[in-house]
Amino acid sequence: MTNSNFNLYFLALVLYITNIRSETDLYTQSRRPHNILRTCHRSDPNLNDCIKGAIEDLRPQLARGIPELFIPSCEPLCIPEIVMNQGNKGSVSVQSIYRDIRVYGPSQFILKNVKVDLEKERIRIKVWLPFLHMTANYTIEGRILMLPISGAGLSEGNYTNIEANVLVQCNTIQIGGRKHFNVQDVAIDFQIGHASIYLSDLFEGDRELGEAMNTFLNDNWRHVAQEFKPILEETIGDLFKKFANKLYHTYSLDELLPI
Repeated sequence: MTNSNFNLYFLALVLYITNIRSETDLYTQSRRPHNILRTCHRSDPNLNDCIKGAIEDLRPQLARGIPELFIPSCEPLCIPEIVMNQGNKGSVSVQSIYRDIRVYGPSQFILKNVKVDLEKERIRIKVWLPFLHMTANYTIEGRILMLPISGAGLSEGNYTNIEANVLVQCNTIQIGGRKHFNVQDVAIDFQIGHASIYLSDLFEGDRELGEAMNTFLNDNWRHVAQEFKPILEETIGDLFKKFANKLYHTYSLDELLPI
C-alpha cells in the first residue's frame, strides 16, 4: 500500500506550487509572478478568497506546467525517484524504492478551503481529488502485517476520494535586503476513500505467491495505509518544506502578496 500514500506528496507539491529546480534556475526565472499569478493584497479583507481564485486561475495551465512558479507538467506528473523506509514499527517493516513515477489526474484537484493568517504567519489548505492513477518501477523488501514481501517490477495504483488537510507554519527572513516567506514546518493529514494496487513480479515472478499478495494488499489496504500514515505524513511535510522554500526564497513577500 506504499503507492497510495505517495500520491498525496505529489498532490501537496502541485497545490502549493512547488517542484524541484536547480539552484541556478531559481535565480534565472522571471521575477514577475504577477504576469502569471493573480495579484492578491495582504490588506484585502477577502484575501483567502483571492488566493483561492488565483490557484483556480492556474488550472488550465497545470497540464503543461508553469516554470515561472516551479510547477511541473502535471499530466502526467513525473517524479524521478522516491525512497521509503518503514522501520520495525507496528505490523509493517518495509524498504522500498519507486522510480520513473507517473501520476495522472492531479490537475483535477478541488480546492475546498484556504485560510491565511498573516499575523501568525500560518496557512491552512484543504483539498480534494476525485481520482489518481499512478505507475512506477519499484523494488520492495520486508513484511506487511507479518507477511513477507519482496519483489521488483511495475507498480500500478488507482486511488479515489482523496482529501488532504495541510497546515504550513512560516516566518519571514531577509534575502538581499527584502522580506521573504520561509516555511518552518508543515503538518499534513490525509485520507483516501479507496485504493486498488497491483505489483508485478513479486517473489521473483512466482505467479501464485504474487497474486496472493496482491489480493491480500487490496483486501487490507486501509490497515496497511494506516500503518504507513505517520511516517508518510512526516516525509511529505519535510519534502514540501524544502520545495516550497524554493518558491518563497525566489520571490519576496511584496512580490507574492503586495500590501
